[in-house]
Amino acid sequence: MKIVSIILLLVSAFLSIKHGWDAFRPANAEQSKMMADLGITQSIMPFMGALSILIGLMLLFPQTFFIGNLLNAVIILLIMALSLRAGNVRMALIEIPFLALPLLLIWLKYPFKN
Repeated sequence: MKIVSIILLLVSAFLSIKHGWDAFRPANAEQSKMMADLGITQSIMPFMGALSILIGLMLLFPQTFFIGNLLNAVIILLIMALSLRAGNVRMALIEIPFLALPLLLIWLKYPFKN
């Protein structure tokens, strides 16, 4: 169980940091359209990116592991809600495994703690 927890933790932290880093790079036309459909403007993207990187780093420390996963789940739930509001059910359904990941990590607890 501990090995699975470590792998999931590293994957979750990597995804958060990668998505945060990608928010600072110029979006292609498809990404810009998707963000506009969700109601997320280009001026908000750096703040979302910084928050995502912060959450990814928070996952790595036992003191902030729980709150990092909680924030990660809240942001994913927000993306799902915005997708449903925009009428994009497919995008909301795609986010379900990503919502399950932080919840599963909370249940498994921090793997490096003695």
